[in-house]
Amino acid sequence: MKKENIAFFVSVVGKENVYSDKAHLLAYSYDATRNHFEPDAVVFPRDEEDISKILKYCNEHKIIITPRGAGSGFTGGALPSNGGIILALEKHMNKILEIDMENLVAVVQPGVVNMDLQRAVEAKGLFYPPDPASQDYSTLGGNVSENAGGMRAAKYGITKDFVMALRAVLPSGEIIRAGKRTIKDVAGYNIAGILIASEGTLGVITEITLKLLAKPKLSKSAMGVFPTVQSAMEAVFKTMASGVTPVAMEFLDNLSICAVEQKFHKGLPTDAGAVLITTVDGNLDEELTNQLKIIKNSFYENGCTEFKIAKDKEEGDALWFARRNASQSITIYGSKKLNEDITVPRSKLPALLEEVAKISKKYGVKIPCFGHTGDGNVHTNVMVDGSNKKQLEIGHNAIVDVFKATVRLGGTLSGEHGIGLSKAPFMNLAFSESEINLFRSIKKAFDPNNILNPGKMGL
Repeated sequence: MKKENIAFFVSVVGKENVYSDKAHLLAYSYDATRNHFEPDAVVFPRDEEDISKILKYCNEHKIIITPRGAGSGFTGGALPSNGGIILALEKHMNKILEIDMENLVAVVQPGVVNMDLQRAVEAKGLFYPPDPASQDYSTLGGNVSENAGGMRAAKYGITKDFVMALRAVLPSGEIIRAGKRTIKDVAGYNIAGILIASEGTLGVITEITLKLLAKPKLSKSAMGVFPTVQSAMEAVFKTMASGVTPVAMEFLDNLSICAVEQKFHKGLPTDAGAVLITTVDGNLDEELTNQLKIIKNSFYENGCTEFKIAKDKEEGDALWFARRNASQSITIYGSKKLNEDITVPRSKLPALLEEVAKISKKYGVKIPCFGHTGDGNVHTNVMVDGSNKKQLEIGHNAIVDVFKATVRLGGTLSGEHGIGLSKAPFMNLAFSESEINLFRSIKKAFDPNNILNPGKMGL
């Protein structure tokens, strides 16, 4: 990068917030995909005005910008794959600006960590439900940019369901506000909806207004054991249609169960085809009892062989241990995990898992599955030897078949991880050329010089 460009950034944010040394470039060249792209510089804006000046300058000089929060994404959305600068938001723009008790909203900067907001609002008796697995370190700006989900999505929804308004800076340097702090707002186009899940390709989010809920006072967890994964999947969508909506409905297949048991020795039913773990919440004991009774009946009507209700939080945590540790445990099947977060309508879950079993057999690879079946979101994990090029090729071919099966069943390539770089080559499986051209038109309208995170989502 030219010295005069660095000098401009220093003039805006100060020398202490601009870095082009090897250590910083390396530190900001990775995300959870473990792919590696070094930027030309890392810039830490202090506020919205800094971002406006930086974007305006970069737009005029055709300098690529990659916005970045914690860099915890699984698809390469925050990687500087075309060089340019990393615009790192976690250092300064990390404040909870307001918790409005009267209107039940929170106003935050994009660098606020998800769990920090959860703790802050829960201290006031309120509740921010979206809980991605990365909640302890992922930032809310990243959550919005990827439309993150989580285990509680079955009842409460995902990030988009809680975003009321955004402030953002366009590549031109213009500052816009999208949405309002009102429950209803049908004036104008839904620009906030377009910015959500846009992966930093349209604008840089600088402020987020989020809906909050009153926190339920009670919760209970339970686990059902099933002879086959298909019977468990049948139980999922039939339970959700039975008059009760659990907070979470998670599953592990036999490969995942066995992996956790081999690693941690928790006494899990390794002969089971699958287990379903669920949590319900409410404000009265009777309410929780009735919900669990309905779930229990639905489970047994669909082949459940054992149903256990946790007596207290400790037992509940023990039931959830397997699900929380499934991802790290399945590495016993291979050094490289090709993890995808495909999603289908809940009624298609049995068919999806049948297709995955066929693909596993076709390619001779193990594909342990677990995930958020309450909202139809399954994590398929094609396990291969990462040092074996032939196995990697086989694994990637299996992933293509998984995507094709998902789309055939009316599903989507990603339920929560986004498209980024990793899934960009598969966009034509899920979208027509007309639809992709519409995406490109939207990108061009926001970013005519293509300086914001180019190449992500294939755009």
